[in-house]
Amino acid sequence: MWHDARALNATSGAITALVALACIASGVWWISQRPMFTLRAVRVESMYGLDLQHVNELTVRNGVLGKIKGNFFTTDLEQVRGTFEAVPWVRKASVRREWPNQLIVQVEEHEALGTWGEDGRLLSVKGDSFTANLAEADEDHELPAFDGPAGSEKEVLARFAELRGLFAPIRLVPTSLSLSKRYAWTVRLDNGMSVELGRERDQGKDSMKARVQRLVSIYPQLVARLQEGHIDTIDMRYPNGLALSSSALSIPADATKPVKAAKKKAPTKTTKHT
Repeated sequence: MWHDARALNATSGAITALVALACIASGVWWISQRPMFTLRAVRVESMYGLDLQHVNELTVRNGVLGKIKGNFFTTDLEQVRGTFEAVPWVRKASVRREWPNQLIVQVEEHEALGTWGEDGRLLSVKGDSFTANLAEADEDHELPAFDGPAGSEKEVLARFAELRGLFAPIRLVPTSLSLSKRYAWTVRLDNGMSVELGRERDQGKDSMKARVQRLVSIYPQLVARLQEGHIDTIDMRYPNGLALSSSALSIPADATKPVKAAKKKAPTKTTKHT
């Protein structure tokens, strides 16, 4: 009998504890559903204290607020973060609660370096391709153009930075850089000249750098020989030479004679009659 009484008391105590826990949980749920915990505001600010250039706080907040489910306690912060990171120009977002009915969202903006591909995407200074309004990106200056296979964004960005330094001695600046599906490089410079640099995998890690350095060393001579002529393209894929095309070159009737630069025509004089 004594053992039965002890077992009964233990069972009764467990039931009482469960009832108490259920009451507490019910009370917590009831409190959490009070109107005071309904989300009243979502504050958007820069992640690093910088002014937001492309992310409009009011527009973003109004566009995202309707997609946020739950209240201060029940809203899914990961879902909110993902919703904000889907907004154009937002690279990364972090979300936290602020008592009793507010969310604080910090965003990091993309900083566009140039365009990517032919489908209207942009390339950021961190090597991320993203979709945004191109008119907002090039409002200050024309952007360089980049292209390459999927996943090559960071490699193209690194090569672009390297090429800027390599072409600096002859005061030429890359304005576009593309990597073909066969991993061949082509760079266009600010004087309109296009340079074929070929595949780097064929001749080692530094082959592209060596080809550019070779071009830089002989470029002043090429310009001097062509005088006023403009070089359209240069092909540096030859191990011991190069090929170029220029509107200033003329092809002689006798192919055994050296090619000479075409003479610049004098401007035609006109006489004004009165």
